[in-house]
Amino acid sequence: MDIIFLRDLEVDAVIGIYAWEKAIRQKLVFNLEMAADIRAAAASDSIDDTLNYKAVAKRVIAYVEESRFELVETLAENVARLILEEFSVPWVRLELNKGGAVRQAKGVGIRIERGEPV
Repeated sequence: MDIIFLRDLEVDAVIGIYAWEKAIRQKLVFNLEMAADIRAAAASDSIDDTLNYKAVAKRVIAYVEESRFELVETLAENVARLILEEFSVPWVRLELNKGGAVRQAKGVGIRIERGEPV
């Protein structure tokens, strides 16, 4: 299985369970790993034969910026589903870090895997 990844994708979003969180935008950081067979792209040297990670990043950013969820679990599940469905990816591992959620911690969040590795 080949993996195409995006690291430290920063997106501002409205997320949280508290009233003050619903009134501000907070920085979220995503790490994504997506299964892809890169052999055709390696042979053709064409972006049309691979998973376009810039397109994935733009779509995730747009979706997250427009969203409003209380839980990172809900947002993570929805972003994973979006990647699987819109980009025909068979498997995705998504890590979402909501850095400021616990003052004493550098990071807090969730890591999920959806789909089937190939």
